[in-house]
Amino acid sequence: WFVQAELVNGRWAMLGVAGMLLPEVFTQIGIINVPKWYDAGKQEYFASSSTLFVIEFILFHYVEIRRWQDIKNPGSVNQDPIFKQYSLPPNEVGYPGGIFNPLNFAPTAEAKEKELANGRLAMLAFLGFIVQHNVTGKGPFDNLLQHLSDPWHNTIIQTFGGN
Repeated sequence: WFVQAELVNGRWAMLGVAGMLLPEVFTQIGIINVPKWYDAGKQEYFASSSTLFVIEFILFHYVEIRRWQDIKNPGSVNQDPIFKQYSLPPNEVGYPGGIFNPLNFAPTAEAKEKELANGRLAMLAFLGFIVQHNVTGKGPFDNLLQHLSDPWHNTIIQTFGGN
């Protein structure tokens, strides 16, 4: 159970860190124009937040129940219950393969270890982004640019010192 939890949370953290960092970078260089990750919740969406919550709850509930069933009984969810013509190849729990592996990467022991290490790093990076924003009020890319503009005076020591 803990291995699967670390695997899934690491994957979400990797997506989250990329979703926090890349839009900020692309907005800064002028490719897109989107709000920073800490302001994204203030934007108007196509539906109310309660409607979006219910939709996400239903969709994620289905996915998480299927994942839990696969953990409890490996291989039990390889056949799609709605579209019977689709099925996943028999694989290790947490590495479904098939349509979820379009580049056909083999889940070798080395690749699994790298994924866990990158997931752990992403979880720490996510925490760092949150703390950094709470301290400075800026995103990670803005802080990096500020540090690079004057590396001897824009450091964590000056930030915590109040300078």
